[in-house]
Amino acid sequence: MDIRPAALSDLPQLHPIIERAYRGDTARESWAIESAPPSGPRTSIAALEAILANPAERLLVALRTDGTPSGCVQISDKGAGVAYLGLLCVDPGLQSSGLGHQLIAAAEQLAATTFAARRMEMTVIATHDKLIQYYQRRGYRPTGERRPYPVPLDPPRQMLVLAKSLAA
Repeated sequence: MDIRPAALSDLPQLHPIIERAYRGDTARESWAIESAPPSGPRTSIAALEAILANPAERLLVALRTDGTPSGCVQISDKGAGVAYLGLLCVDPGLQSSGLGHQLIAAAEQLAATTFAARRMEMTVIATHDKLIQYYQRRGYRPTGERRPYPVPLDPPRQMLVLAKSLAA
C-alpha cells in the first residue's frame, strides 16, 4: 500500500469508504465498533476539502496498487508540540490487514516531522474496549481526560483521551 497526502481528486472515492467504516451495516460488522453507530453521515466532501485547505491539518490516504483509496487518517496540529490523530479508517473489507497500523505510523511520522509534535492525542468512545486495547498495543495510553462525544446522542457518550509520546 502506498500512503501519501490526499488530493482533491481522491475525495470522491475516499468519502464512501469513510462512511462505510463509520456508519451503517458495514460499520456494525467491524471489530472496532462495539455499539450501534450514530445515524447520519460521518463527514462530507466539503469537510474533507476543508481539511486539505487548512495548513494545520493533513489527510493521508492509503492507495491500493490500482490507485484507488483504501483508508485514511487525519492529523491536526494543536500547537505546543501536540498533534491530534483522527478520522482513521480502513475500508471494511480490508480491516485486520495491518493497514490501520501503517496509517497510524505514517501519521505519527508526519506529525513529528511536519508539525514538530512530541505528543499525539486521539479520542475513542470510552466504552469501545477492543478499540482502546488496539491503540494501547500501539503505545497510546489513557490520559484520564474525558471529552463529550461531538454529536448529541441519547444516551450520551463520552470520549476517552489517549496519548503517545513521539520520537524527536
